[in-house]
Amino acid sequence: MRFMSKIFNLNDPGWGRGNGNGGSEPPRRPDGNDGPPDLEEVWRDFNNRLGALFGRKPRRGGNFNGGGNGGNSGGGRIPMPKNTPRAIAVAIIILLALWLVSGFFIVQEGQVAVVTKFGKYKTTYGPGLQWRLPYPIENQQLVNISQLRTFEVGFRGTARNKILPESLMLTNDENIVDVQFVVQYRLRSDGAPDYLFKTSHPDESVRQVAETAMREVVGKKPMDFILYSGRTQVATEVQKLTQSILDRYQTGIQISTVAIQNVQPPEQVQAAFDDAVKAGQDRERQINEGNAYANKILPEAQGQAARMVQQAEGYRAKVIGDAQGDAARFMSIESEYAKNPEILRERFYLATMKEILENSSKVMVDTPAGGNVLYLPLDKIIQQAARSTPPSGSEAAASATAAAAAAASAKSPSAPTPAARHKASDLPSLQDSLSINRYSR
Repeated sequence: MRFMSKIFNLNDPGWGRGNGNGGSEPPRRPDGNDGPPDLEEVWRDFNNRLGALFGRKPRRGGNFNGGGNGGNSGGGRIPMPKNTPRAIAVAIIILLALWLVSGFFIVQEGQVAVVTKFGKYKTTYGPGLQWRLPYPIENQQLVNISQLRTFEVGFRGTARNKILPESLMLTNDENIVDVQFVVQYRLRSDGAPDYLFKTSHPDESVRQVAETAMREVVGKKPMDFILYSGRTQVATEVQKLTQSILDRYQTGIQISTVAIQNVQPPEQVQAAFDDAVKAGQDRERQINEGNAYANKILPEAQGQAARMVQQAEGYRAKVIGDAQGDAARFMSIESEYAKNPEILRERFYLATMKEILENSSKVMVDTPAGGNVLYLPLDKIIQQAARSTPPSGSEAAASATAAAAAAASAKSPSAPTPAARHKASDLPSLQDSLSINRYSR
């Protein structure tokens, strides 16, 4: 490249002025004019420089009209050097090599090069040193596919800097909400040609498509769903809808994220909406308190009900068991009664009387003579005996018997008849029979 700089050194003050001796002072024109050089002088200087590269001594001086040392005194054309075609061929080869070298280019990491041939898409090159046919046959455009591009809808910079025509949207229940969201996207690995040639303004198209998708999704949802529980679902639906529209238009863009920054009612109704929100919160709190009370009372009531049911079942089983036992016992007694009614009737009488008399401290003795009924106050006798020194069991029984006999003899002037004595003597046997009947039961 050094010899090319010698030929095409346009910064040389003697270029085209016929100074072949390499002096620093450019020669003056014959007419004394310091204006731009003539075309003949430029051509002659170019030939001298080109000849010097190949070892030919440069021509000196002269002008096209025959003046000067090296000029043609006869006038007419300047004679072409003998090796001029060779020099022109070399120059053409050098220019062609430079033209071909200009087709090399470097693609940085994260970029792709879209190559066009006469303005029509040809191919896409990845990162690295690449080559294409030089301009104007082919040309390349570098596209950054790794860059994450972001734009805001409904605000710029901060949430206070609102863009109301973008953020105000109508919901399904005919309310207006202020929606501010951010969209992030990047180009697909094979989407650079579509990004450049299929859409006139792809970035602005993404903005318009995202806003359209958000309005469509918000228009199908109620206001409370968008404000509270449905932000994530709305963002997901907007991302899917936006991506489907961009794919339909073949923009080569991939939506990475749709993030809702702020959703609120318009400022004109913000105060009334806050009151409604507080009322809704109070309602939810009361519902939660009621549910907590119900969760506390219901298990207790269910436990009490279960306990009562179990008690009733136990009582039912007991009553049924007792009834069945009594019925079985009655049936067995009835069968025995059918065999010998007199004996069983007497047994029942003795057993009943024993149960009655064993709980009484009074003894009534009836005599068949038809006299007065003998009353033995055994309770009083026992109390008097208890006040004194308590005797042994046999002594107490003997004293009680003696007292009874004394009372009987005092009240009856005549001695008891043999029948009465027989009845009195039968008392121990009667008691024994009552005891036997009781234990036989």
